[in-house]
Amino acid sequence: MCGIVGYVGTRGSVGVLLGGLKRLEYRGYDSAGVAVIDDAGHLDTRKHAGKLGILSADLDASPLTDGQTGIGHTRWATHGGPTDENAHPHLGDEGKLALIHNGIIENFSELKTELLASGHEFSSDTDSEVAALLVGEAFRETGDLTTAMLQIVNRLEGAFTLLAVHADQPHVVVGARRNSPLVIGLGEGENFLGSDVAAFVEYTHRAMEIGQDQLVTIRPDSVEVIDFAGQPVTPSTFEVNWDASAAEKGGWSSFMAKEISEEPEAVAKTILGRVRDGLVDLPEVVELGEGALASIDRVVIIACGTAAYAGMVGKYAIEKWARVPVDVELAHEFRYREPVLSPHTLVVSISQSGETMDTLMAVKYAKEQGARTLSICNTQGATIPRESDAVVYTHAGPEVAVASTKAFVAQITAIYLLGLQLGQVRGTVNPEQARELVSELQAVPEKLVSVLGTGERIAELAHWMADTRSVLFLGRHVGYPVALEGALKLKELAYIHAEGFAAGELKHGPIALIEPGQVVFVIVPSPRDPSSLHAKVVSNIQEIRARGARVIAIAEEGDVAVLPHADEVIRIPLASPFFEPLLAVVPLHIFGMELASAKGLDVDQPRNLAKSVTVE
Repeated sequence: MCGIVGYVGTRGSVGVLLGGLKRLEYRGYDSAGVAVIDDAGHLDTRKHAGKLGILSADLDASPLTDGQTGIGHTRWATHGGPTDENAHPHLGDEGKLALIHNGIIENFSELKTELLASGHEFSSDTDSEVAALLVGEAFRETGDLTTAMLQIVNRLEGAFTLLAVHADQPHVVVGARRNSPLVIGLGEGENFLGSDVAAFVEYTHRAMEIGQDQLVTIRPDSVEVIDFAGQPVTPSTFEVNWDASAAEKGGWSSFMAKEISEEPEAVAKTILGRVRDGLVDLPEVVELGEGALASIDRVVIIACGTAAYAGMVGKYAIEKWARVPVDVELAHEFRYREPVLSPHTLVVSISQSGETMDTLMAVKYAKEQGARTLSICNTQGATIPRESDAVVYTHAGPEVAVASTKAFVAQITAIYLLGLQLGQVRGTVNPEQARELVSELQAVPEKLVSVLGTGERIAELAHWMADTRSVLFLGRHVGYPVALEGALKLKELAYIHAEGFAAGELKHGPIALIEPGQVVFVIVPSPRDPSSLHAKVVSNIQEIRARGARVIAIAEEGDVAVLPHADEVIRIPLASPFFEPLLAVVPLHIFGMELASAKGLDVDQPRNLAKSVTVE
């Protein structure tokens, strides 16, 4: 939620800010604005409700006097609706200071009362304007933006990233973070701030982390970081391993279409460098401590949304391969029920952005209770990996579309690698078995390429069903979380009723939803599976067909038993049960995208949603 960009250097700042905000659009927003300080030390702002294009068009028609210092913001509304007045930046010190804010200031009401009592007037309904007025007031007393920001951040409660500029210090941008993302971009004669590296990756691949409760001051030739007590901090640096072109459509109709096409690559890159002599070798788990994996007697996976469904798939695999009990919990529920954890519990958090506030708070709680923590994340320099004992990056590359696709298959892949590593360490899979499983995992990317070939037929089905009001999804075993993921994509993208069910639950209630014409996707297990799940799912199909449902089956090549009972069969390559989810989910991703497109909807930026949910 909210995109933040700060720049100081030798370029025209308006272009830098707009370009950075464009690359941060995936975060979700409903207004945008910029503030720049020109060479004469004059501060000017422009902001509008709506998409970034409205702001850009206004700036084209009536340009600001450009300068070499500026801040930019895309807002996802919390306090106050998406209006021009509530858009950022907000002003302080009689218009000489501009401030942008990501997060929620929880004690803003009492601070606002204090400011009103002292004669201040407010032009917005936001909590953010409180911070702008307070920092402006502190600047008048101190004459230094860093000092002023330091005074105020210690009065604020909640989660925030703040960036501020002041006309009296025209070559300075000051930022502060608490429970909200911020990273530094290091250039030559210029420096950047951003809510993630996409804000500045066009100009530099050198980045620096900012820790919890830290404040940064950037000038063209320097970066200084202190903590909220005013003590100097030496942050760690890292290299961004992708370039700006990776966050561009590159000729695709949407970012989602591009990212679905990258699902084979996302799996392959997540495996790359983590297999040695045919066995999984995750060097990252060393950070958990000597012998930590061998001592684990329980795994708890915490995540939200799509990431939670990836965790559900992982539960089946880890319990099978490592023979360790696994719980999968929604991060926003986890800490509030006071779960029982121990030093032998491994808490695995999954977050594409690494900034999901619910998940971050759950990780902190787990650490407080003495559990070991490992994060699975796709974003370098993010907060959750820094708060965890160890991190396994998925290397899927930037995912711009709000609804996750390639990150989902990369997360499953990372969990599988972790499960196999646990199994190897614990001796619950022997080397021969492990090599067979690793070999099949390495074969998944090529199989995914063939699954993408079904896209044309799926698009035809989606356009035929453009007026569909409800779609159900059924699955068993690892197919159940795939069904949940398929339903979530339709909710996110097409705004229609969609539900995923464990197929065995049908007779326990959901079959009442079946009526003539009801579309039902069924993820069919392999008939080669030694369990009897295939026959049971085929029976489920017969039950709903008998009541008039229209069945679209996702089934492996050569499965003839399903043909007489399904209206349409989407084929996936042969794979053993645990690798089928990686293949079966791709047609559902394509279907959600194509149905939304058929309805004329924006598949990259669905209404009301944000890519990075940085508030609870």
